[in-house]
Amino acid sequence: MLIICDVFNFNVVYLSSQNLFYMKKIYLLFISISLVCFSFISGTQAQTHLVEKQGSKSIKIEGLRLFPNPAPAGSVLHITSTKNLTKTVSIFTALGEKVLFKVLIGRDLDITHLNPGVYVIKVTEGKLNATKKLIIK
Repeated sequence: MLIICDVFNFNVVYLSSQNLFYMKKIYLLFISISLVCFSFISGTQAQTHLVEKQGSKSIKIEGLRLFPNPAPAGSVLHITSTKNLTKTVSIFTALGEKVLFKVLIGRDLDITHLNPGVYVIKVTEGKLNATKKLIIK
């Protein structure tokens, strides 16, 4: 027999070995259910994140223009759109390495430090995204 003091009610509880056995089973069941629930929660969040990314690819920025494209080396790239809101611009190499990240308030993006080559430029305006090819001669 095991004696447990109930701290909340200041009572002494006597448990037999059979009751203790059932308490252990309930405790293990509770832990198992918790582990399973937490593993599903993280999987659901990951899937939701993927759906949001896939959904945002189909929405384009209205009137987005990049010029000059192809751009001469050591020049400035002009980025305009119909709404002319603040834009977040990321430029990636053909291998996927991010070489430039800038929050663009105006329309001029300094690309003088980029070497000649083919790049991918991702522009975000509000909740809208657009991805285009950028060539620097």
